[in-house]
Amino acid sequence: MRTMLISLLTTLGLAYVGFAALLFLFQERLAYYPEIGREIHSTPRKHGMDYEPLTLATPDGETLDAWFVPAPRARGVVLFLHGNAGNLSHRMDSIAMFHRLGYAVLIFDYRGYGRSSGKPSEAGLHRDAETAWAYLADTRGIAPDDIILFGESLGGALAAHLAARQRPGALVLASVFTSVPDLAADLYPWLPARWLARLRYDTRAALARTDCPVLVAHSPDDEIIPYRHGQALFAAAPGPKAFLALAGGHNDGFVFMRDEWIETLAGFLRQHVGPG
Repeated sequence: MRTMLISLLTTLGLAYVGFAALLFLFQERLAYYPEIGREIHSTPRKHGMDYEPLTLATPDGETLDAWFVPAPRARGVVLFLHGNAGNLSHRMDSIAMFHRLGYAVLIFDYRGYGRSSGKPSEAGLHRDAETAWAYLADTRGIAPDDIILFGESLGGALAAHLAARQRPGALVLASVFTSVPDLAADLYPWLPARWLARLRYDTRAALARTDCPVLVAHSPDDEIIPYRHGQALFAAAPGPKAFLALAGGHNDGFVFMRDEWIETLAGFLRQHVGPG
């Protein structure tokens, strides 16, 4: 019996160590899902919006597939930083929403996503976000005060980091985590997940260094990123700031709360960006 118990404990211990090693070595595969929907299945023009297809060149030699969607008498420009799965064509509803509210949109696919070259990495995605900002500010000559950074999920970490380096007109964080180590600890409470996390994406630390208006939207029913992450981000923002409690899961909260989400977002942007 003692031999069987030792054998069982040894097997469980090896399995535990093995899983921890897999999490450490292959966490990029858990963070990035570029293979989900690589095909560009639609364009803004199919939804009644004109657009400019673009290719943005990063400083390290990658090319990013992008769209610039203008708006008549635009109140500002939204730099759209999407989540960790799919591509820019899967964000058509959000693009159309900003277009109806009177804002132009620049949306792009990170390296390795959609038609963009390269392979995703934390440093690489930050570089991609900086490249998109430089296109708006330098190539198109758009004033920083007229640029809205919109980040959903993983894109929120990129948006907050960018806002800490540049001074945009506003920052909007939709269903965003405080950091990868924090999220890993929530997802794997039985592992030393904080120690195993090589990715950081420290949204909270970046947010504390911003000085632009911030809107945080998060759902208590989010099954992927716990609600307390959104609350912690709101607390970290120096202000001015606003918070919207959504309803529904991580990927459908904005559907359940569509009218209130649009009303809150529109009011926040009117207050802080563009003509009054």
